Amino acid sequence: MEGKMKVAVMTGIGKMGFVERGIPKPGPHEVLVKLEYVGVCGSDLHYYEAGRIGDFIVKPPFVLGHEPGGVVVETGAGVTDLKVGDRVALEPGKTCGHCEFCRSGRYNLCPDVIFFATPPVDGVFQEYAAHEAALCFKLPDNVSTMEGALIEPLAVGFHAAITGGAKIGQTAMVTGSGCIGLVSLLALKAQGVSRVYVTDVVEKRLEKAKALGAFEVINAKERDVLKTIAEKEGGLDLVIETTGSDAAAAQGIGALKKGGTLVFVGYSPSGTMTLPIGKTLDKELTMKTIFRYRHIYPLAIDAVARGAVDIKSIVTNVFDFDDIQNAMDQSVHNKAEIVKSVIKIAK
Repeated sequence: MEGKMKVAVMTGIGKMGFVERGIPKPGPHEVLVKLEYVGVCGSDLHYYEAGRIGDFIVKPPFVLGHEPGGVVVETGAGVTDLKVGDRVALEPGKTCGHCEFCRSGRYNLCPDVIFFATPPVDGVFQEYAAHEAALCFKLPDNVSTMEGALIEPLAVGFHAAITGGAKIGQTAMVTGSGCIGLVSLLALKAQGVSRVYVTDVVEKRLEKAKALGAFEVINAKERDVLKTIAEKEGGLDLVIETTGSDAAAAQGIGALKKGGTLVFVGYSPSGTMTLPIGKTLDKELTMKTIFRYRHIYPLAIDAVARGAVDIKSIVTNVFDFDDIQNAMDQSVHNKAEIVKSVIKIAK
């Protein structure tokens, strides 16, 4: 496909603009996707607000966005599993395929991954994207492209729940009810965990968690988390920590029963955490971490298609592509009201 496309670029800290670029041409085993929706991730907001996450530093102009859903409009040579008109969710990381992690199936740990919107790799706040066909997952008829865009964060939630060994009969808690906290809640419930507690200090987010099926929500500013869990459950089997805060992690450790499991998902702003390690040892807890996800997209799409996960309900705000400056500003400065934003690319 010949022509130009509109691309939203981060031109500086807290500044967005638009440029025209050529529509990419799909190479062998690639497809060209007309993007319809792209979710706004917390990492996008960190880059927009601070210009960096750890060692990853934005050098403007830079394109944010790594949660896309859209429609195939062109196929490259060798593509047999997708055709023009197929609606797809794009898994954003292309790995090398030959390192020890790729060969062992742990491709999310590939040191040479090319991941949308991770500097210096541009993201997909743009009208079209060429991507590996094997990383474009066809959506069933009853799954929209907006839901397709939300498969990326949902994959994180499922990876956390599966890593933690979530199963029927367990009790669990999610610390934090931002987007990743909410998808972790949804994944735990889809895995059969019936009683999932969710903690936060932002009431609007807790209301969303309750609406999505949390067994009980706890505002940590108003109630003692550990006392509440002790009274109602004694102790929990599993905690998924999504905030990156010392206090929330300590609450998770305190809420677990002996032999329980804590899965760390959220990044600490400083990159370090102080934990009550004595209590962790006394309880013989299992502590695990996750990085993104692997082999999850088909499972997550199936869960949405079957109605096991109501992923579209995490969205609180949909912004037009032309309004992306306002979308980013609102998402950064109005976190008490905006839980999950999505950019509608196609008109």
